[in-house]
Amino acid sequence: MKVYLDNAATTPLDERVFEAMKPYLLEHFGNPSSIHSHGRTARSAIEKARKKVADILNVAPSEIFFTSGGTEADNTIINNSISSYGIKHAISSKIEHHAVLHTLEKLEKEGKIKLHFVELDGVGQINYDHLTNLLTDHKSSFVSLMHGNNEIGNIINLERVGELCVEHHAFFHSDTVQTLGHHDLDLSKIKINAIAGSAHKFHGPKGVGLMYINAERQIPPLLIGGGQERNMRGGTENISGIIGLAKALELGYSEKAKNQTKLLELKKYTIDKLRRDFDNISFNGLSADLENSLHKVLSVSIPGIVDNDMLLFNLDINGISISGGSACASGASVGSHVLDALNIDEDSGVLRVSFSKFNTKEEIDYFIEKLLEII
Repeated sequence: MKVYLDNAATTPLDERVFEAMKPYLLEHFGNPSSIHSHGRTARSAIEKARKKVADILNVAPSEIFFTSGGTEADNTIINNSISSYGIKHAISSKIEHHAVLHTLEKLEKEGKIKLHFVELDGVGQINYDHLTNLLTDHKSSFVSLMHGNNEIGNIINLERVGELCVEHHAFFHSDTVQTLGHHDLDLSKIKINAIAGSAHKFHGPKGVGLMYINAERQIPPLLIGGGQERNMRGGTENISGIIGLAKALELGYSEKAKNQTKLLELKKYTIDKLRRDFDNISFNGLSADLENSLHKVLSVSIPGIVDNDMLLFNLDINGISISGGSACASGASVGSHVLDALNIDEDSGVLRVSFSKFNTKEEIDYFIEKLLEII
């Protein structure tokens, strides 16, 4: 049996998304900037996709910009909002995605900002009182806090952070890569200036993402070129990818209730079986809290594992694809910065089980059976 349990890293493409994309790979291949019929057909499809995304997020189409993915969106927003508004202080957390954390650290190293980290408790929850103090001490800061953590599944209260940022005149950005397409995001009800998303996290194609930038806090582009995306992102648009993103997002929200029910059932089933079959097992962050974490992420610590990489390797040999943390840091010689920030002993053996709507209980049974055999 082949089992894929690394859906926080990437998700399989929904066949319906591929079918929506296919005409724009084979037939409607025109350059959207061309004025002939082939180009106009492509341009029309992109703008329809933009409107679909905007309607889902309850914003204006002019506030949605397509990118190559979440990393480009994060980098564009962080670099160019800070530079264009002359921001001198940034507030974030030590468990952010590296697309955010490394970008802010680079800006601090260059002397462009002073970076402040909000305090976290033992399970990775934000200390909102400390955030308030940081905002009070550093007015008009840049704030970047991810909506859902890709390793431990914690979810922050976007509405609460947004209100605090408005009160203290801060620019609020959130990496919503793990929640877009899975959790409600009505941006008309959240005081937020910018978000980043990536299609391959919600059963869309790789190589395409989006950024929402509130019309009241516009920023300059990161990539300069032919004026595409209303001068916000130079380069010929990824037409089929944009079509796929919009279709995947549409499916994600139209089927959200059904998908959430299935994911929660799978997650509870996995937690119950792990607790029954393993002694002293624990769950990291809030990932085992079914009501207050990403439905698709479960971070597990297993005592007595001497070599976590060997555990992952043996699971792979048995046809099980799973990670020990973020796949975005693969090849790095360092451990998880998220687990390190929470003082979690990685030597105990850490697995990030991340589910999708395509997983089954039979796959979970096989995974746990093989995990028991290996240990």
